[in-house]
Order: sequence, then structure tokens, then C-alpha cells
Amino acid sequence: MKTLRIAIQTKGRLNQDSIDLLADIGIQLTQGKRKLISKATNFPVEVLFLRDDDIPKTVADGIADIGIVGENEVLEKRESVNIAKRLGFSKCRLSLAIPKTESYTGPQWFNNKTIATSYPRVLEQFLDENNVTASIHEISGSVEVAPSIGLADAIFDIVSSGSTLISNNLKEIEIVTKSEALLITNRELTNEKLYILQDILFRLDTVETAKGKKYIMLNAPNERLEEIKSLLPGMKSPTIIPLANAGWSSLHSVIDEPQFWSIIKELKDLGAESILMLPIEKMIL
Repeated sequence: MKTLRIAIQTKGRLNQDSIDLLADIGIQLTQGKRKLISKATNFPVEVLFLRDDDIPKTVADGIADIGIVGENEVLEKRESVNIAKRLGFSKCRLSLAIPKTESYTGPQWFNNKTIATSYPRVLEQFLDENNVTASIHEISGSVEVAPSIGLADAIFDIVSSGSTLISNNLKEIEIVTKSEALLITNRELTNEKLYILQDILFRLDTVETAKGKKYIMLNAPNERLEEIKSLLPGMKSPTIIPLANAGWSSLHSVIDEPQFWSIIKELKDLGAESILMLPIEKMIL
């Protein structure tokens, strides 16, 4: 069978999130993340570790078949790739920030200003959409220091918690776009590689479906089962198993975790006993 090559970031939070995700779907790598290529021992996949800004082109050119990368890089690089799945982690935003001492009056504030950024294309689109004329100073890394050293009047950069802005006496004033991790693919995958990709997507769906879900088990008197069932509908309906003690049954179901805390007292009031709630790692509907 062919091997599917997947590109992931060589370091940083998205690197670890990507490795954890592969582990969650049962893909075991043979080498540490410091290697350029790591082969899976139990699945036809090999991982190529790259700089995040190189991943879109690497996938578009077919050097890697698929990639896990931030949406911010896909928007900036504008390479010809398909978005196979939004992964829901490594969330951040691309925002404009100015010195705290400045009074912001809207996008027109940036007229005739200089903005430092590592994302000139995304910024240029925002400026065009708002009819703003500003100078873009492209810089790689440490964008947040640009205003303090006189290099720019403002910055356009990734913001997560906002702590970096605060420590550099900046304030976030415009969120231009939000970003999360994406699974991107080359647009000309062979049928064999598409088959492997579909298997990966299926596994990802089982992990995603299980998020926030808990498996609940309890014992209950038979005369209260209908009332308890109305609180615990399950995916279709709860599983009910008669107990050795006459007049009692064990009820098993799947619920959203927040729902548990809202109904636990009602369950107890209806006579439920020995209530257990267990984590779910995978779920197939």
C-alpha cells in the first residue's frame, strides 16, 4: 500500500497538538519530533516536520499529501489546496494592535500609518476593503516590538491570550479574522491515497463525536424507569438490563457532561443509585 505523507509544524503548540491528535486516532510514530521525517509503525503514514509557513506550498506542490496547519497560514499563502476538515484546536485570531496611549477611531486611523506584520496579504485585503492607505512593513518574528522601537505605528499579528500585547504596551483594536488548525490536502491525490485519507477522516470523526460525551451507568427501581429514561435519552434510547434483585434494573446511556450536572439531583430524587460517569475516547454513530 502507498504511504500518505502528512506535514505538521516542527515546533510550537500546533506541533504538540498535531502529534497528540495522531496518537488519539491510533497512529504511532517511530521517531521523535526533532527528526525531519517520522514513519508510523501501524498505519501507512509518514510525518514530515516543517515550518508552519512552508506547509501550504509543500502540500500544494505534492511533496506532502496532506498537512495540519493554522488557517492563518492558508489565508496568507493562498496556495491551491483543499480544506478537508476544521480541527477545532490551536484557535487564535489575526488582529490589529496599536499603542495603549493611542485613541482608536476606526479603520481610518491607519491612514498614512506604517503597520508591521508577518501576514501582508491578509492585511492588504483588510486595508483595501476599508479603503485605507497604509504602509505595510513585512517582518518575520517579534512583530510586537515594532512600535516601541519606532519601526511601525501599529502591528498586525496572531493573538491568542493577548498577554504578549499587554507586555509590550499594545492594545487589540480590530479582529480581522479568526483561525484554527485545518487539515489541508493536495488536490490531486491518487485513489489509494484518498482511501487512506478517508480512513484518517473517519478516525477523526470518532474522536470529535466523543468530545464532551460521558457514559453514565446507574441502578434504578423499575417503577421509575420511564421517568429516568426521559432524562437520559441516550444516542437512540438507554440500554436497560434487569438486575438480580427483583424490581431493579441497570440503565446505561451517553450524555453531554454539562447535562449530567443539571440532572444529577433529579436522578437521585427518582431513586437512582450507584451512579457512575465514565469518559468516552471514541464514538461511532
